[in-house]
Amino acid sequence: MSLLVAIASRVGRTLLLMLLASAGTVFLVRLAPGFFSDAREMDARYARSVQMELAAERGGDQSAIGISLAEAKSWLHGDFGQSREYHVPVVELIGGRLRVTALLLIKGIVSGWLLALWVAFPVSGLRRGGTLWGAPFTILLAMPTAAMATACILSEAGGPVLVLTMVIAAREFKFLRSLLVEAWRAPHLVQGRAQGMRPWALARVHILPNIAPRLSALAALSIVTALGALVPIEAIFSVPGVGQLAWSAVMNRDLPVLAAVSLLMAFVVGLTSLMTAGTPAWEGA
Repeated sequence: MSLLVAIASRVGRTLLLMLLASAGTVFLVRLAPGFFSDAREMDARYARSVQMELAAERGGDQSAIGISLAEAKSWLHGDFGQSREYHVPVVELIGGRLRVTALLLIKGIVSGWLLALWVAFPVSGLRRGGTLWGAPFTILLAMPTAAMATACILSEAGGPVLVLTMVIAAREFKFLRSLLVEAWRAPHLVQGRAQGMRPWALARVHILPNIAPRLSALAALSIVTALGALVPIEAIFSVPGVGQLAWSAVMNRDLPVLAAVSLLMAFVVGLTSLMTAGTPAWEGA
């Protein structure tokens, strides 16, 4: 029974997160200056009668609550409404871009973890100089994602996968190094090293099994980190994914698209929270 209650609680928090994210998006966009503006109204070729027709298109309840109810109805219909910018169902816009974004996320997260593990293992075993070897990751952690992407474009080296890899590796290296340092200092590890056991054998037999639960939680949190970096990466590199679509929707106040993307992001974050159970990944970091 306690397991069912825990699962129901996590699912309830996920649904509440999705509801708050969608409602917050609607209220913020609705209250933003220029929400009712239309680029066609600035065109002198449109006569007064046409401008009146444009105003009629925006008729109906334009309050935040009214817009929220209209968005909810579109979600129930399954099309998530019609894009204000592209004039097609939102589900078609997002559906065609999900694969591009998913591949970028998978490549960036996997590559970032491999890089962080590859450096964290030897650095965590050092008695001196660990801070110096970890300095590049500290510098990367302090750099905005957009700055890294712009540097890649200006230098004509790297791409979106490289930037996302750097973002993930910079964040996870700190936690991985802390976990591994703690593991290396365990009494049975000290004894094993004194007896001449190889570091890889110690890691495979003793370290990895012990830190595996916290590694799984940390890996799930990497998804949240990657989602936060997704929009600037796809916007700067012109990757035709969900992040670029969200940026375009922000610039054009495309509320149906923004609400759908916010709902999707909240669902992914909620699903990630369902995956993270047990000891927090940052404990001891």
